[in-house]
Amino acid sequence: MARMTNFARSTLLMLVAGIALLIVMVGSSLWLVNANNDYSREILQLRTIRAHVLNMLTSMQDAETGQRGYLLSRDEKYLEPYNEAMKRLPDIRPKLRESLSDNPVLAAKLPELDKLTDAKIEETNRTLALAENGDFEGAISLLRTDSGLRYMDEIRDILSTYQTTVDDRLRIIVSEQIDIARILQWLTITAAIAILGVVGGALAIIVQHIRALSSAQEELAYLNKGLEERVNERTEDLIRANQEIQRFAYIVTHDLRAPLVNIMGFLSEFESSVKHLTAYVLADEKKPDEQDIRNARLAVEEDLPEAITFIRSSTRKMDQLINAILKISRDGRRKLTPEKIDLQSLLDTASASVHHQVTSSGGDISISMDVRHVISDRISLDQIFGNLFDNAVKYQQPGRPLQLSVRSYSNGHGRVRIDIKDNGRGIGRQDLERIFELFRRAGEQDQPGEGIGLAHVRSLIRNLGGDITVDSEPGKGSTFRLILPSDLTKIPRSNEL
Repeated sequence: MARMTNFARSTLLMLVAGIALLIVMVGSSLWLVNANNDYSREILQLRTIRAHVLNMLTSMQDAETGQRGYLLSRDEKYLEPYNEAMKRLPDIRPKLRESLSDNPVLAAKLPELDKLTDAKIEETNRTLALAENGDFEGAISLLRTDSGLRYMDEIRDILSTYQTTVDDRLRIIVSEQIDIARILQWLTITAAIAILGVVGGALAIIVQHIRALSSAQEELAYLNKGLEERVNERTEDLIRANQEIQRFAYIVTHDLRAPLVNIMGFLSEFESSVKHLTAYVLADEKKPDEQDIRNARLAVEEDLPEAITFIRSSTRKMDQLINAILKISRDGRRKLTPEKIDLQSLLDTASASVHHQVTSSGGDISISMDVRHVISDRISLDQIFGNLFDNAVKYQQPGRPLQLSVRSYSNGHGRVRIDIKDNGRGIGRQDLERIFELFRRAGEQDQPGEGIGLAHVRSLIRNLGGDITVDSEPGKGSTFRLILPSDLTKIPRSNEL
């Protein structure tokens, strides 16, 4: 008890120290990050100002260049820079004014800049107006007064002042951001070292107590290893087995009762026909009446052959159903022989049996093996794959070449998944589970069969400790998904427990 109290006290002290360090580190980091964000916003604002200043200066220089080039060459193509600058200036000047609205020092020179800009534009327009009227000499004379040059020099001075001020401030901000990053770096390193020290001390305390409990925990872990998983698996198996027993009992009683009802019905008819024959055969020495003759003839020609035919058909049906039940029962009792199996080779053999049927209509079979080997029962797998391949061929979509693909890959926890996909007729959603039931079939019944194949497949694969499900859509095909243990020897069977 005293040891646990010391452990709790020491752990609490370490926790408080760690929380305090964390609060200091987080608080300082947040302050530095906020400062850096403020600098980033200011940098964005200054870069915007700088961009507008350069656009303004470039536009004014382009206007002056176009003016002088046109007046000297008298070629209108030199007016293109002027015309482009005049189009840009109405948009640039408001943006420059807006970007300077939060900077009173720089904004103070805006009225003077606007006045000089207007004067320069007016001077430029006057010279161009004289030139357009043919008075190039007057325009050049006005240009030689150097008033436009003075306007332009003063505009450059103001814009240069803006640019210099912005650049100076940017250099200061960048320097301060570097200092902040350096402080944040050292703060992080210091805090990390301190936290590591706290964590190291806490770990040292915890290790002391863990050592005392480790042996008991290892023993407990050994006892509980896989227990919950195995309980869940056994519970699911029992539920599934119970459901299958109920379905099987219903199917057997229903499907075997139908032939019996037919037999009993036709035996009654048989008995009635025999009475007519008896009346005819055992008649007295007198001649039988016409009614006895007709009844006897009808019994011999129609009633008895029909009854015998239906009784024979019903007994044959019962025999088929009983044989199917016995086959599945024998498979469940058959002793499995686990061996290392090359799935590629096994599937190649299974596909070879249907290869001609698939390729004769332009179809194809592809096999991809991410997991190639399993330890399982070869006979069972042969029957499973053979049945599924035969079904794919039997129920292919008429007029469409069959595309059959098989892929195996790991499904985790010692399991292998094998997908067998086709582009056949497909199965309706309501029949996805029904097709695995004994004597049950789905879709158009245009192929011979008793509805035993897939029930047999499910019985075989579950006997191997696996399961089978199907995803399908009518008209598009089906994907049968097989889950198998990668090593059958590690799966306990009910008849071996």
